[in-house]
Amino acid sequence: MWFAEGNQSAGATFTLLGFSGYPDLQVPLFLVFLTVYAVTVVGNLGMIAIIRISPKLHTPMYFFLSHLSFVDFCYSTTVTPKLLENLVVEDRTISFTGCIMQFFSACMFAVAEAFMLAVMAYDRFVAVCKPLLYTVVMSPKLCASLVAGPYTWGVVSSLTLTCSLLALSFCGSNIINNFLCEHSVIVSVSCSDPFISQVLCFAIAIFNEVGSLAIILTTYISIFATIRKMPSAGGRQKAFSTCASHLTAITMFHGTILFLYCVPRSKNSWLMVKVGSVFCTVVSPMLNPLIYSLRNKDVKESVRKLMITQLLCPRSCVPSFWLVPELSIDCFLHSSFKLYCLL
Repeated sequence: MWFAEGNQSAGATFTLLGFSGYPDLQVPLFLVFLTVYAVTVVGNLGMIAIIRISPKLHTPMYFFLSHLSFVDFCYSTTVTPKLLENLVVEDRTISFTGCIMQFFSACMFAVAEAFMLAVMAYDRFVAVCKPLLYTVVMSPKLCASLVAGPYTWGVVSSLTLTCSLLALSFCGSNIINNFLCEHSVIVSVSCSDPFISQVLCFAIAIFNEVGSLAIILTTYISIFATIRKMPSAGGRQKAFSTCASHLTAITMFHGTILFLYCVPRSKNSWLMVKVGSVFCTVVSPMLNPLIYSLRNKDVKESVRKLMITQLLCPRSCVPSFWLVPELSIDCFLHSSFKLYCLL
């Protein structure tokens, strides 16, 4: 029965209203979101490249961070290009298949990010509470398993919810008062009873949010208890600094998710829902690499060394750059030529 309905719905189209209610802001919003997306792509892919290139960053912590950057890049890429397109074209429709695929991808990467942050919390727990056993506990095999878990559960959760949406029927053209295809707005335009799909979505969302937050809270309670017992102030500050960036990323991601769940979907609150969705899907993936790079000395040092060795000077100049004036002049001329070419 549901298969037949799904076939009938395959020809349905959806109209993403987005920010069409603000015609004067279409071009400024396009420029802002395009800039944000460009920074997101460069920041996350750059973070992955730096972690892979720099031997100093070949640790479990940065291994998890590289996967967080990959998830952020994919999450933003799932949503932002369509948002940019709808800001500059009159036809804001999206096919049934396109809408379902966007929902599947966005849901999968959102769930993966929630549990990737939980995995990173466990990594910080082992580093702070069991420093002598860190290299033993966080073995390559365990790290690979911990990374595979969020991806696997993200696919399972997303596939379950997507199948529940495919069981619904949709009639003709459907108007979605948002810039992306998310579960609540899809079921709101369904022609059939969405009760089962809504119950599934509620159960999976609660499990994911409570489960990931429970892991994070449990680990950080142990971390703070261990930090308080440290005798030296320097040791406490160093231990806390290793967790500061991660705590900031957690606050942004889960704070936005909880905000979206708490905002009632009334007519007057839809703008707040769209703003929250923009922050979660567009802005947050841009901020994560900035937070980890600006607050992390190892990352900043690796970037500085990479710029010196790869951009400014050839490899042969690096060892003697500061020692031999003749080589310094050669390196300066070489650097100036490279910078001129870049400009």
